Amino acid sequence: PRPPDAVLQCHECGRRAAPPRRCPACGSDRVRPMGMGTERLQAEVERAFPAARTLRWDRDTVRGRDDHRRLLERFAGGEANVLVGTQMIAKGLDLPRVTLVGVINADLSLRLPDYAGPERTFQLISQVAGRAGRGDLPGRVVVQTYAPDHAAIVAAAAHDYEAFAAAELDARAAHDHPPAGRLARLVYADRDRARARDVAAAMAASLTEDRDRRGLPGPRVLGPTAAFISRRRGLYRQQVTLRGADPMPLLQRIDFPRGWTVDIDPVSLL
Repeated sequence: PRPPDAVLQCHECGRRAAPPRRCPACGSDRVRPMGMGTERLQAEVERAFPAARTLRWDRDTVRGRDDHRRLLERFAGGEANVLVGTQMIAKGLDLPRVTLVGVINADLSLRLPDYAGPERTFQLISQVAGRAGRGDLPGRVVVQTYAPDHAAIVAAAAHDYEAFAAAELDARAAHDHPPAGRLARLVYADRDRARARDVAAAMAASLTEDRDRRGLPGPRVLGPTAAFISRRRGLYRQQVTLRGADPMPLLQRIDFPRGWTVDIDPVSLL
């Protein structure tokens, strides 16, 4: 059951709201939360395994500069036998006594509107799997996923980098994504939502007109559209994406005014 004081809060813009009891689009009451945060996951582990001694590693527990080191020392020293954390614990930890690693919602990146999602999914599973069995004892990795047949999941489970790279390169080439094509991500941020949209729309129209007037082979000008994180620190964000041909001949003449952020060949479109 939903706690009476439950609240949804965006960590980017700070907006708070009560969880909806009905779908705002269709009116269905079949609405329930999906997934879980580290705090809830820690509680579930402690409920399922009463003898477990747990520690949690996330941005709420490691705020200070030395908090990472202290928490790692506590875990390595045997104060806890279960470490629950975010992707922060996926990289670079050498814990010889860890023999079992679980990856929860491993396919989350696959459901985001980003061309690099499969790569991040493969990378995460491969990195987390490397935390188990680093000592004399063998290790085991359990992956929770709603997409067990996805190429990234299958290749990561088999430790098959070559198969993943071949499939991913073909998929990216079909859509002119790097490295087959080029990308540029232009984001305009403004405190006024309408002005943010209008300025971004004017930029997209200007780029399209200039490209066509000069007879350039590309790139395609996509947008504007609200950025994935549409509001951050009080600023509304609109995104224009250039895809395909080299964007520099189109962009090098532009003196971008304040409010614009330009990222050439971004590692993420989020």
